[in-house]
Amino acid sequence: MTHLDMQDLNRMTIKYISENIRVGMSLSEVRRLCESYMLNHGADSFWYWGVGAFVFSGEDTILSVSGKQYQTADKAIQVNDIVTIDLSPQCENIWGDYARTIIIENGKVIRDVKQIQNSEWRQGLWMEEYLHGKLLKIATKDMTFEELYFLMNEVIVKKGFVNLDFLGNLGHSIVQKKSDRIYTERGNHTKLSEVEMFTFEPHISVPGSKYGYKREDIYYFNEGRLFKL
Repeated sequence: MTHLDMQDLNRMTIKYISENIRVGMSLSEVRRLCESYMLNHGADSFWYWGVGAFVFSGEDTILSVSGKQYQTADKAIQVNDIVTIDLSPQCENIWGDYARTIIIENGKVIRDVKQIQNSEWRQGLWMEEYLHGKLLKIATKDMTFEELYFLMNEVIVKKGFVNLDFLGNLGHSIVQKKSDRIYTERGNHTKLSEVEMFTFEPHISVPGSKYGYKREDIYYFNEGRLFKL
C-alpha cells in the first residue's frame, strides 16, 4: 500500500458519497458511509484521532476544531446545502489526507463548479482551486514552510478571504506518527523539500460569512518540481 493508493481511496470515497448523499440523511450517516467505504476498500484504520471522516454542513463549515474534540453534529442534509468532508484513512501506517467541499442545490450534488447557482459558494470553490494552482506555480524546493505560510496567507487576504484554521496554518508534513508532523506556519524554517510529502489544505471564508470552504491534497517534490499526489 502506498500514499498514492490512499489518496486514490480518498478520491473514490468522495465520488461514492457524492453519488449516495441524500436530502434528509444525517451527518452521522454520511460519516458512517464514508468510513465503511474506506475500510472496505483498503484502509485498516484512521490516523487522525480514530476519525475517518470529519463532516460539517451549513453554517458549521466555518468551524475549525481539533480532531480530539470533534463530534459529528446532529444535523441532516438540506435541499440546498454545503458539506465539507475531511478524510484520514491509513493502512499499515501509510496515511491518506484529503478534503473536499460538496455543494447540494435543489437536492442534487453539483459537480461542475460553474453550475453552482449560489454565487458565494461558487466563488469559494473557485478560490480553493485557485490557491492549489498557485501553490504549484510558486513553491520551490528551497522555500520554507514559513515562507509558504506568509505567501499563501497574503494571497488569501488579497483575494478577499480569511484563513479559518484554528491554528492559522495551511497544512502539515505526512509522517507515520501524528506527533511528528510539522506545519505550514510562522517560525517553521524547514524547507518544503526536506519532508517526503506535505498537505496543502486552506480552510477559508469570506469575512463575515456563515460558510467555509476546504480543499486538501498531498504534494511532493520530484527533481525539484512540485507535484500533487
